[in-house]
Amino acid sequence: MNISLIDLFNSMGWFAKGIAAVLLIMSIFSLTIMIQKWWTLRQAQAQTRKFAPEFSQFLEEDNLGEAVKLAEGYKRSHVARVLGGALGEIKPLIQDGSVTVADINSAERAVEREMLMEIVLLKRGLGVLATVGATAPFVGLLGTTMGIVNAFQGMAVSGSGGIGAISAGVAEALVTTAFGLLVAIPAVWAYNYFATKIDNLTAEMTYSSKEMIDYLIKGVSGEFGRSRFTREFNTAASSGTGPITQ
Repeated sequence: MNISLIDLFNSMGWFAKGIAAVLLIMSIFSLTIMIQKWWTLRQAQAQTRKFAPEFSQFLEEDNLGEAVKLAEGYKRSHVARVLGGALGEIKPLIQDGSVTVADINSAERAVEREMLMEIVLLKRGLGVLATVGATAPFVGLLGTTMGIVNAFQGMAVSGSGGIGAISAGVAEALVTTAFGLLVAIPAVWAYNYFATKIDNLTAEMTYSSKEMIDYLIKGVSGEFGRSRFTREFNTAASSGTGPITQ
Protein backbone atom coordinates (compact mmCIF):
# COMPACT_ATOMS: atom_id res chain seq x y z
CA MET A 1 0.00 0.00 0.00
CA ASN A 2 1.54 3.25 -1.17
CA ILE A 3 0.91 6.45 0.75
CA SER A 4 1.65 9.76 -0.95
CA LEU A 5 3.22 12.67 0.85
CA ILE A 6 -0.02 14.62 0.50
CA ASP A 7 -2.01 11.85 2.16
CA LEU A 8 0.61 11.60 4.87
CA PHE A 9 0.48 15.36 5.45
CA ASN A 10 -3.31 15.32 5.61
CA SER A 11 -3.19 12.57 8.22
CA MET A 12 -0.90 14.60 10.48
CA GLY A 13 -2.25 16.52 13.44
CA TRP A 14 -2.44 20.31 13.56
CA PHE A 15 0.64 20.60 15.73
CA ALA A 16 2.73 18.53 13.32
CA LYS A 17 1.41 20.57 10.40
CA GLY A 18 2.47 23.73 12.22
CA ILE A 19 5.95 22.27 12.71
CA ALA A 20 6.11 21.44 9.00
CA ALA A 21 5.03 24.99 8.11
CA VAL A 22 7.74 26.49 10.32
CA LEU A 23 10.36 24.24 8.74
CA LEU A 24 9.12 25.21 5.28
CA ILE A 25 9.52 28.91 6.09
CA MET A 26 13.01 28.27 7.45
CA SER A 27 13.88 26.37 4.28
CA ILE A 28 12.65 29.19 2.03
CA PHE A 29 14.66 31.76 3.98
CA SER A 30 17.84 29.69 3.85
CA LEU A 31 17.48 28.88 0.14
CA THR A 32 16.89 32.55 -0.68
CA ILE A 33 20.02 33.57 1.20
CA MET A 34 22.04 30.77 -0.44
CA ILE A 35 21.10 31.96 -3.93
CA GLN A 36 21.66 35.64 -3.16
CA LYS A 37 24.98 35.00 -1.43
CA TRP A 38 26.22 32.73 -4.20
CA TRP A 39 25.34 35.31 -6.85
CA THR A 40 26.90 38.18 -4.88
CA LEU A 41 30.17 36.35 -4.25
CA ARG A 42 30.31 35.13 -7.83
CA GLN A 43 29.99 38.67 -9.18
CA ALA A 44 32.53 39.98 -6.66
CA GLN A 45 35.10 37.42 -7.70
CA ALA A 46 34.45 37.93 -11.42
CA GLN A 47 34.91 41.69 -11.19
CA THR A 48 37.94 41.38 -8.92
CA ARG A 49 39.68 39.13 -11.45
CA LYS A 50 39.33 41.95 -13.97
CA PHE A 51 40.09 44.76 -11.54
CA ALA A 52 43.21 43.49 -9.78
CA PRO A 53 45.61 43.22 -12.76
CA GLU A 54 44.60 46.63 -14.13
CA PHE A 55 44.90 48.24 -10.70
CA SER A 56 48.37 46.77 -10.15
CA GLN A 57 49.43 47.99 -13.56
CA PHE A 58 48.31 51.54 -12.80
CA LEU A 59 50.24 51.47 -9.52
CA GLU A 60 53.36 50.29 -11.31
CA GLU A 61 52.94 53.16 -13.77
CA ASP A 62 52.38 55.69 -10.94
CA ASN A 63 49.05 56.53 -12.56
CA LEU A 64 46.97 56.96 -9.43
CA GLY A 65 44.31 59.00 -11.20
CA GLU A 66 43.38 56.10 -13.48
CA ALA A 67 43.55 53.76 -10.49
CA VAL A 68 40.91 55.90 -8.75
CA LYS A 69 38.65 55.83 -11.81
CA LEU A 70 39.13 52.10 -12.15
CA ALA A 71 38.14 51.45 -8.53
CA GLU A 72 35.04 53.60 -8.93
CA GLY A 73 33.98 51.58 -11.97
CA TYR A 74 33.90 48.17 -10.28
CA LYS A 75 31.01 48.56 -7.85
CA ARG A 76 30.58 44.87 -7.10
CA SER A 77 34.23 44.03 -6.51
CA HIS A 78 35.04 43.75 -2.82
CA VAL A 79 38.67 44.69 -3.47
CA ALA A 80 37.72 47.72 -5.59
CA ARG A 81 35.34 49.01 -2.92
CA VAL A 82 37.99 48.75 -0.22
CA LEU A 83 40.77 50.35 -2.25
CA GLY A 84 38.41 52.89 -3.75
CA GLY A 85 37.50 54.17 -0.30
CA ALA A 86 41.14 54.66 0.64
CA LEU A 87 42.02 56.23 -2.69
CA GLY A 88 39.09 58.59 -2.32
CA GLU A 89 40.67 59.97 0.86
CA ILE A 90 44.16 60.50 -0.54
CA LYS A 91 43.14 61.72 -4.00
CA PRO A 92 42.53 65.34 -2.84
CA LEU A 93 45.90 65.28 -1.08
CA ILE A 94 47.62 64.21 -4.27
CA GLN A 95 45.93 66.99 -6.20
CA ASP A 96 47.23 69.69 -3.87
CA GLY A 97 50.68 68.09 -3.78
CA SER A 98 50.99 67.58 -0.04
CA VAL A 99 51.10 63.82 0.54
CA THR A 100 53.10 62.94 3.65
CA VAL A 101 53.70 59.91 5.81
CA ALA A 102 50.80 60.97 8.02
CA ASP A 103 48.55 61.04 4.96
CA ILE A 104 49.57 57.50 4.08
CA ASN A 105 48.80 56.42 7.64
CA SER A 106 45.37 57.94 7.17
CA ALA A 107 44.97 55.97 3.96
CA GLU A 108 45.91 52.78 5.80
CA ARG A 109 43.30 53.46 8.46
CA ALA A 110 40.78 54.15 5.71
CA VAL A 111 41.56 50.76 4.19
CA GLU A 112 40.98 49.09 7.55
CA ARG A 113 37.63 50.85 7.97
CA GLU A 114 36.51 49.91 4.48
CA MET A 115 37.56 46.30 5.05
CA LEU A 116 35.55 46.07 8.25
CA MET A 117 32.44 47.39 6.51
CA GLU A 118 32.97 45.12 3.52
CA ILE A 119 33.38 42.03 5.72
CA VAL A 120 30.14 42.91 7.51
CA LEU A 121 28.37 43.12 4.14
CA LEU A 122 29.87 39.84 2.94
CA LYS A 123 28.79 38.05 6.13
CA ARG A 124 25.25 39.38 5.97
CA GLY A 125 22.81 36.47 5.96
CA LEU A 126 25.23 33.89 7.34
CA GLY A 127 23.61 34.24 10.75
CA VAL A 128 20.32 33.03 9.28
CA LEU A 129 22.01 29.99 7.75
CA ALA A 130 23.72 29.21 11.05
CA THR A 131 20.44 29.58 12.94
CA VAL A 132 18.55 27.36 10.52
CA GLY A 133 21.27 24.73 10.54
CA ALA A 134 21.40 24.69 14.35
CA THR A 135 17.68 24.84 15.16
CA ALA A 136 15.92 22.98 12.34
CA PRO A 137 16.74 19.52 13.78
CA PHE A 138 15.35 20.60 17.15
CA VAL A 139 12.20 21.95 15.54
CA GLY A 140 11.79 18.58 13.82
CA LEU A 141 12.51 16.85 17.12
CA LEU A 142 9.67 18.79 18.70
CA GLY A 143 7.35 17.36 16.06
CA THR A 144 8.84 13.93 16.71
CA THR A 145 8.04 14.19 20.40
CA MET A 146 4.45 15.15 19.74
CA GLY A 147 4.17 12.33 17.19
CA ILE A 148 5.22 9.81 19.84
CA VAL A 149 2.70 11.35 22.23
CA ASN A 150 -0.02 10.88 19.60
CA ALA A 151 1.10 7.27 19.12
CA PHE A 152 0.65 6.58 22.84
CA GLN A 153 -2.71 8.33 22.77
CA GLY A 154 -3.73 6.03 19.93
CA MET A 155 -2.73 3.05 22.02
CA ALA A 156 -4.76 4.36 24.96
CA VAL A 157 -7.85 4.96 22.83
CA SER A 158 -7.73 1.59 21.10
CA GLY A 159 -6.73 -0.31 24.21
CA SER A 160 -4.09 -2.27 22.33
CA GLY A 161 -0.52 -1.89 21.17
CA GLY A 162 -1.10 -2.96 17.60
CA ILE A 163 0.59 -1.30 14.66
CA GLY A 164 -2.67 0.23 13.51
CA ALA A 165 -3.04 2.14 16.76
CA ILE A 166 0.40 3.76 16.68
CA SER A 167 1.18 3.97 12.96
CA ALA A 168 -0.23 7.48 12.48
CA GLY A 169 1.73 8.92 15.39
CA VAL A 170 4.96 7.15 14.41
CA ALA A 171 4.63 8.31 10.80
CA GLU A 172 4.04 11.86 11.99
CA ALA A 173 7.14 11.69 14.19
CA LEU A 174 9.36 10.32 11.43
CA VAL A 175 8.15 12.84 8.85
CA THR A 176 8.91 15.86 11.05
CA THR A 177 12.32 14.42 11.96
CA ALA A 178 13.22 13.88 8.31
CA PHE A 179 11.93 17.33 7.34
CA GLY A 180 14.00 18.98 10.05
CA LEU A 181 17.17 17.23 8.87
CA LEU A 182 16.37 18.01 5.25
CA VAL A 183 16.22 21.71 6.10
CA ALA A 184 19.27 21.75 8.39
CA ILE A 185 21.82 19.83 6.33
CA PRO A 186 21.92 22.16 3.27
CA ALA A 187 21.99 25.19 5.57
CA VAL A 188 25.04 23.87 7.41
CA TRP A 189 26.78 22.97 4.16
CA ALA A 190 26.06 26.40 2.70
CA TYR A 191 27.20 28.19 5.87
CA ASN A 192 30.57 26.40 5.88
CA TYR A 193 31.01 26.97 2.14
CA PHE A 194 30.26 30.69 2.30
CA ALA A 195 32.34 31.16 5.45
CA THR A 196 35.34 29.67 3.65
CA LYS A 197 34.71 31.81 0.56
CA ILE A 198 34.47 34.97 2.66
CA ASP A 199 37.75 34.10 4.39
CA ASN A 200 39.35 33.84 0.94
CA LEU A 201 37.84 37.17 -0.13
CA THR A 202 39.12 38.76 3.08
CA ALA A 203 42.60 37.49 2.26
CA GLU A 204 42.29 39.03 -1.21
CA MET A 205 41.26 42.38 0.26
CA THR A 206 44.11 42.28 2.76
CA TYR A 207 46.69 41.39 0.13
CA SER A 208 45.53 44.07 -2.32
CA SER A 209 45.34 46.78 0.34
CA LYS A 210 48.81 45.92 1.61
CA GLU A 211 50.07 46.12 -1.97
CA MET A 212 48.66 49.63 -2.33
CA ILE A 213 49.98 50.80 1.04
CA ASP A 214 53.41 49.35 0.24
CA TYR A 215 53.35 51.28 -3.01
CA LEU A 216 52.59 54.51 -1.15
CA ILE A 217 55.24 53.84 1.49
CA LYS A 218 57.92 53.10 -1.09
CA GLY A 219 57.05 56.32 -2.87
CA VAL A 220 57.57 58.47 0.22
CA SER A 221 61.01 60.01 0.18
CA GLY A 222 62.73 63.34 -0.15
CA GLU A 223 62.39 66.57 1.73
CA PHE A 224 59.43 67.00 4.10
CA GLY A 225 58.33 63.45 3.37
CA ARG A 226 56.95 64.26 -0.07
CA SER A 227 56.49 61.26 -2.30
CA ARG A 228 57.89 60.52 -5.71
CA PHE A 229 54.50 60.44 -7.42
CA THR A 230 53.58 63.77 -5.80
CA ARG A 231 56.64 65.46 -7.25
CA GLU A 232 55.91 63.94 -10.65
CA PHE A 233 52.33 65.12 -10.43
CA ASN A 234 53.41 68.67 -9.68
CA THR A 235 55.82 68.64 -12.60
CA ALA A 236 53.26 67.17 -14.98
CA ALA A 237 50.47 69.45 -13.73
CA SER A 238 52.53 72.54 -14.50
CA SER A 239 52.94 71.36 -18.08
CA GLY A 240 49.31 70.21 -18.36
CA THR A 241 50.20 66.60 -19.25
CA GLY A 242 49.63 64.88 -15.89
CA PRO A 243 47.54 61.76 -15.37
CA ILE A 244 45.08 63.74 -13.22
CA THR A 245 43.55 66.77 -14.85
CA GLN A 246 41.44 69.31 -13.06
